[in-house]
Amino acid sequence: MNISKFVAPEIIFGRGSLSQIGESVLRIGASKIFLVSDSGVIEAGWVDQAVHYLQAAGLETEIFSALTSNPKDCEVMEGVRRYQASGCDGIVAVGGGSPTDVAKAIAILASNGGTLPDYEGINKISRPLPPMVIAPSTSGAGSEVSQFAIIVDTARKLKMSIISKSLVPDIAIVDPELVQTMDAKLAAATGLDAFTHGIESYVSLAATPLTDIHALKAIQLASRNLRRAVADREDMEANTNMAMASLTAGLAFSNAILGATHAMTHQVDGLIDQHHGETNASILPFVMEFNLSACPERFRDIAEAMGEDVTGLSLVAAAQQAVVAVRRLIADIGLAKGLGDIGLTEEFIPLLSANAMKDACLVTNPRPASQEDIAEIFRKCL
Repeated sequence: MNISKFVAPEIIFGRGSLSQIGESVLRIGASKIFLVSDSGVIEAGWVDQAVHYLQAAGLETEIFSALTSNPKDCEVMEGVRRYQASGCDGIVAVGGGSPTDVAKAIAILASNGGTLPDYEGINKISRPLPPMVIAPSTSGAGSEVSQFAIIVDTARKLKMSIISKSLVPDIAIVDPELVQTMDAKLAAATGLDAFTHGIESYVSLAATPLTDIHALKAIQLASRNLRRAVADREDMEANTNMAMASLTAGLAFSNAILGATHAMTHQVDGLIDQHHGETNASILPFVMEFNLSACPERFRDIAEAMGEDVTGLSLVAAAQQAVVAVRRLIADIGLAKGLGDIGLTEEFIPLLSANAMKDACLVTNPRPASQEDIAEIFRKCL
């Protein structure tokens, strides 16, 4: 008998839904909130709005924003110190994947102790976490619904993947108005991240009928709306559809996990301070080419979800259209750079490849990959 699990938080979706944040926090039993965000979200005014709604519900707040776009273990440790000194009993994140991952990592250490490497890998959290509400400000990470937290280990210069059902927030509030304040470059990078989540979760060895529904919808929405969202940041229909693409992709990869693209990007992003979505853009097409022979039917489905006409094509030719369409999308949104363009050189490949082999995301890649396979993909990405 095939048995699968699907975990998800309560989800509130729609324009203006940030107004629900105070009532949501009250329902999960918190009284003083540790609000994690970053400088860009604060400047956009969303933190002030969130604090207004929280205070209207009678809740005290403590704001923590000392973090970077690829959040680091030292930043988390400072957040833990601040959280423990604040007397807070609940955590809210308003922002993209970085504030959300930091919020989750703070929750782990504040309740379980130790250091972040103690929890690297799958299901190593034993004690309950503080209640969490997440309101994303980007359409990419999907962290608001996922059981992932990704943090840079500054000593090893790699991104740690922490995976546990304990990390699924209690409530996700997805308000498309928040994503409208992203600039075009960030909209492209975060949108490509969501798109990559959809593709990798659809071909994952851990995919199920429930994750397939969400993965294909994410691929369809992103391929039809990402160009528009990048070209016109005022296009609310495209922004709303990309917010839904990110959400559905998050539900898919949280339960199906990911693959070699993310196993590789985690290493690059830990070494070079590059936006995760841009790194995905450099690597995804080459990983797709590597994986295609393992599941051509799935790649044909991806091509069709992207609107490609595969009528009359052989299975392999139809599958290859998915790679062609992905490359076209990446070029159209201005992310068609090689890893060499962002400063990666051949000398780093042995270390990056060895570290990628230890990443939990590689376990569910549809085609087994050796360290030399990963190294060869890295070389192609240069």
